[in-house]
Formats: sequence, C-alpha cells, structure tokens
Amino acid sequence: MNESRAAIRYAKATLDFAIEKKAADAVEKDMREVSATISENTELQNLLESPVVKGEVKKNSLQQIFKGSNEITKGLIGTLTDNKRIALLQEVALKYIILHEQLKGEDVAYVTTAVPLTSDLEKKVLSEVTKITGNKVTIENKIDESIIGGFVLRVGDLQYDASVANKLNGLKREFTNSL
Repeated sequence: MNESRAAIRYAKATLDFAIEKKAADAVEKDMREVSATISENTELQNLLESPVVKGEVKKNSLQQIFKGSNEITKGLIGTLTDNKRIALLQEVALKYIILHEQLKGEDVAYVTTAVPLTSDLEKKVLSEVTKITGNKVTIENKIDESIIGGFVLRVGDLQYDASVANKLNGLKREFTNSL
C-alpha cells in the first residue's frame, strides 16, 4: 500500500476517535509537537526508520519523549509500533493536522520559495488561496533554495509547482525525449 494512503488512514482513524472522545484539539496540539520534534531531530528520524532497532525500543523512546501527550496520541504511537508502521509517525501527524483543520473550515497553504515571502506577496497569495478554497487559510512559508526561483504552493492534497527548477526539469525532459 502507498505510504501516504496508509498515513491518511491512520490520521482519519485517529481523528475520528479523538472527535468521539472530544479531544481533537488536544491531539492536534500533540501532532504539531510530534511533527516538529521529528523534523528537527535527525537522530529520532534515524531511530524511527531503522530496521535494526526493535519496535519496543522505538515505542519506549517515543513514550518518553511525548510522555505529556494525550492518551489518544500515545495509543497511536503504540498502534503504529505494533503494526510496524512507526516510520510513518511524522506523516500521520501532518495528515491529522490537515484533516482537523479542514474539519474546522481552515486550511494551511504551504508556500515553498527560494527566498522569504514579503508581506505584500503573502497577502496576495493569502487572498487568492482563500478564493480558491473558500476556507480560512493561513500561510506557512518554507525556504528551499534548490527550487532556484518561483514557488511551490500546497493546500491540502492540491499542489501547484511554478518553480524554476521544475520548469528546467521539464525542458530537460523535452530535450531528452526529442533526441
């Protein structure tokens, strides 16, 4: 099964359970912490992806790191470990956040640029994305110099790639195919 589809299924199941237990906001806070912690810590990423480290060690490590988390979050960590899917934890956390925000009528637009967005440009992007989605939108700007210029916009599962790197890759494919 596609890893992304698996992450969405775990995130949906977790969200449904959190809503049932009236803890969806608390779990979203946990998921933001989980996502940030994993993305900032390469040792933790390596631990989660390592096939050599036993599942119990991963589970105990995560339970210690996130010991103040909601019981639903702890249950998710346990389930992912038991199903040998703990490497998906960060992706599940991100999908949960997206699903919960959509449920609240909010979206997060991830804009990747080579340089930081100016406030004027951020306002323009925000108004356009709000028109497209019809929801309240917040912008999260990521800087990635490898895109050279332009931008990559991602809202939910929609993505628009207007980066210079993408256009150069397209030209490269065209030249390669025409030879």
